[in-house]
Amino acid sequence: MDLSRQPANRTAAHPCYIGLVSTTTVRLDDDDEAILDELAPRYGGRSSAIRHALRELAVTHHRQDALRSFLTAWGASDGPPDEATVAAMADRYGL
Repeated sequence: MDLSRQPANRTAAHPCYIGLVSTTTVRLDDDDEAILDELAPRYGGRSSAIRHALRELAVTHHRQDALRSFLTAWGASDGPPDEATVAAMADRYGL
């Protein structure tokens, strides 16, 4: 499933859900409540903001997995990175 192509607000894209819709309770502290209150108007409500954040988290997770797989394959074909080269790049880019 390509999560990057899912609409930010499913209710806007699909006014009527087809199929099963579940409810989940999330406990939030005051800081998280404030963040959710800030984001809710931008995403069509609290539930839509949470759904959007969940999809964004999944996209990030999938990208990290893909990068990890790429680096593993690269290391297998070219060997581990040269520490001197890594240090030079870190210095050059201020990392």
